[in-house]
Amino acid sequence: MPSSMLESGEHFFEGVEKLLEIWFEESPNSDDDLRNISRSDWENVLSNVNCEIISTSKNGIIDAFVLSESSMFVSKRRWILKTCGTTTPLKCLVHLLKLAEANGYNVVADLFYSRKNFTRPEAQITPHQGFTEEVTYLDSIFPNGRSYCLGSMNLECWYLYTFSRSDINISPQLISDEKNVDSDPDQTIEILMQDLDPETMSIFYKNKFDNANGATEKSGIDTILPSMHIDDFLFDPCGYSMNGINDKGEYMTIHITPENQFSYVSFETNVALSNYRKLINQVINTFKPGKFIVTIFANKCSLAYETMKELEVEYSKGSQWKRTDMQCCNFPSYNLLFAQYSHEEKTGDNL
Repeated sequence: MPSSMLESGEHFFEGVEKLLEIWFEESPNSDDDLRNISRSDWENVLSNVNCEIISTSKNGIIDAFVLSESSMFVSKRRWILKTCGTTTPLKCLVHLLKLAEANGYNVVADLFYSRKNFTRPEAQITPHQGFTEEVTYLDSIFPNGRSYCLGSMNLECWYLYTFSRSDINISPQLISDEKNVDSDPDQTIEILMQDLDPETMSIFYKNKFDNANGATEKSGIDTILPSMHIDDFLFDPCGYSMNGINDKGEYMTIHITPENQFSYVSFETNVALSNYRKLINQVINTFKPGKFIVTIFANKCSLAYETMKELEVEYSKGSQWKRTDMQCCNFPSYNLLFAQYSHEEKTGDNL
């Protein structure tokens, strides 16, 4: 993750990522698969984003790419791009949609674009200089999209743009002929952490470990979801990225900006769990943030759809975490939970 210099000459890197996920309608041809797209074609797509492929890992269900700025995941009809810094992921959309169409996918079923508020928004590049600009850009491609802001707009917030084909008014005959767009169980949890423990962050410097594997094991990242096959990378002089994939086609990704002045860690996975509390506790105990945001998306077929209510309960007495905000949204096919937590000087490490 290359650092940048602000106009003032100050060293800074924007750890906050822009997350873009697209699901395409099932193709009538069972051989159609986004994983058939070549590496050179993906490199052309990513050239619009201003990032490069560092390494890849794959199994029979999912391909994972560690990028110079975060990650990309490709499965049969789903594409995920997560990029930090001053990358421009929305600028690759037109190219991506043309490439998908050439590989049998010409209908977008669902699109999600989300991000936390930037630490230094003035450093971003068009069309990412503000959420209004991002929405205008997305609306030019998806006229029926919808935009939301969760949290406090003048403090910490999380932006979301969604497009769903199920929201578009179509005739009853067409509806009866369509496959259910959420026929595949789908869920995503993100934990976005700031003000992290300096000692923990020191692990992710090249002067501490020569390779990423040492940092992965020392930090305990490899124990968070042990079923994951890990592909990790340690940047010079500091910074860390990893992708994990398992035999079910589930993924996990972590990205770390360790500098004390603007430390940031993101964790994301689509592992299906009936209760995410234990996973959240393990992640925050691994990285020791001063504050964090949790978002959980789950569709109606997901194991997590009903159990998200568990996190609606306030922390028990003695917890070191205070929930400062929480919002729940019900979309046509998905439920969304958004919650913010800050550190309190009390005993106990868990939710």
